Order: sequence, then C-alpha cells, then structure tokens
Amino acid sequence: MPRADSQEPTANSRQPTADSRFSPAALRVLSQRPACLRKDWPLMRVLIAEDDPALASFVRKGLEAEHYAVDVTTDGEQARAMAGELNYDLLMLDLNLPRVDGVTILRHLRTRKPSLPILVLTSRNRIEDRVQCLDLGADDYMGKPFSFAELSARIRALLRRSHLPAAAVLAVADLKLDRVERRVERAGKRIELTSKEFGLLEYLMLNAGRRVTRAMIIEHVWNLSFDTGTNVIDVYVNYLRKKVDQGFEKRLIHTIRGVGYELSARAEA
Repeated sequence: MPRADSQEPTANSRQPTADSRFSPAALRVLSQRPACLRKDWPLMRVLIAEDDPALASFVRKGLEAEHYAVDVTTDGEQARAMAGELNYDLLMLDLNLPRVDGVTILRHLRTRKPSLPILVLTSRNRIEDRVQCLDLGADDYMGKPFSFAELSARIRALLRRSHLPAAAVLAVADLKLDRVERRVERAGKRIELTSKEFGLLEYLMLNAGRRVTRAMIIEHVWNLSFDTGTNVIDVYVNYLRKKVDQGFEKRLIHTIRGVGYELSARAEA
C-alpha cells in the first residue's frame, strides 16, 4: 500500500463548467472537482455519505492517501442524487443522514444500480439493522467506532469482487501494478511507492506505449493545472526510475525529448 506523501506541489486548481445532464445536487459536486476528474479517467472513485463532517474528512484523507478519488456529502438527498447519477466504484453509506435516510437510499439504489458496491458505515449496531441492510442489498456493514485499517481492507475486498482482473491489474513486460491492492512488483520483486509515485506509475501504465506530456501528467495525477515553472514531474519521474528501472536490464520509463515521457517495453532509441 503506498504511503502518503509528505509534500505536494503547488499550482492553480482548475474549476470545470457545469453539465446540464445532472441534477443540481450532482452539479454541486461536479463543480468542486478538478476538470480532469470529470473526464473518463479510470481512478477508483468512492462516495462517502456521512452526516459527521469530521469523520467524513478523516476517512476522505485516509482514502486519498491511498490514491482513491473521493467525493463527500453530509446530506441524504444529495447522496441519493450523486450515487444515482454519477459513476462510483463504491458507496460508503451512513444510515443517519438528514432529509433522506440511508435505508431509503439503499432501497432506491438497489433497483437502479444493482452492481454498485455499498458499504454501510453506521453507529447503529443492532442485529436488526444489520439484517435489514444486508437483506436490502448492502454488500458489507461496519459499526462505529471502527479501525481505518479494517475499513480500507473491506473496501479493497469489495473492489476485488466488483472489478474484472483485467481492469484491476496493469502489466507492462515484467512490471505489474494492482490498482485494488495498491501493490507494485517487477520480476516478482515488491516495489514500495509513495501515493504520488503510485499515481504517476498508474497513469503511465494506463497509457503504456503512448507519449504523455508533463501537462497531461500534472492534470491527471496531481489534479492541478500545469505550471511551466515547476519541475515536480521530472523530480517524481526520477524517483520512479530509481525504484522501477534501476537494477533491471530493460528500462521501461523513457524520456521523449520535447514532449514528455512514455512507459513501454521498447528498446531505447
């Protein structure tokens, strides 16, 4: 599992324009996302519907450190609209939400999105509540208080069951990246990466064999607009090369002069 980075680059954030296809509740979320996250970018995206803002912020920071893309709402009506209209890989659902309660949301979503993994995270610990939610289609149920390590493990288990192996594991030559387990290996050797290193490698592998510019990388990996005065991309590529290429006969990360970078098994030019 990648570690959280101690520092992040600074650059101007990007604000997308609204999309008229969505309800006002969903549009409020989209308007707060960086522009790149509104595209069909295959990050693992989690929706947290939790009425306690402090707890929601804690879980969000933990998941973002593990390189998930996370949206948060503390309102039941907004949660129902977001989960129904936007594409998520997993919904983390509290039962005590204002305006529309979690049980109603669960019942509503199961008829419309039967394959969406739903993890109920709630202070209701009665057996009756557990049985009701599981019978209504919840995939897992956790009571509060909880361990974040256990929560993270349960999320990975749900994502393993809901994603095809081809979508979850990326491979180029002898390099493998497991997007659910957050695990990287080369020639069977485990490689430990920070969160941003993992995100950068994931992006390069998703675009294996294609040239990607520095602007594309910083927009998709850092969710920021490109600052021509920063060398953060080159710094992180060097970090990655030391871990992924150093000590191996074939180099996979190539510099494309005047363009950016490419990850592929091709021979050096």
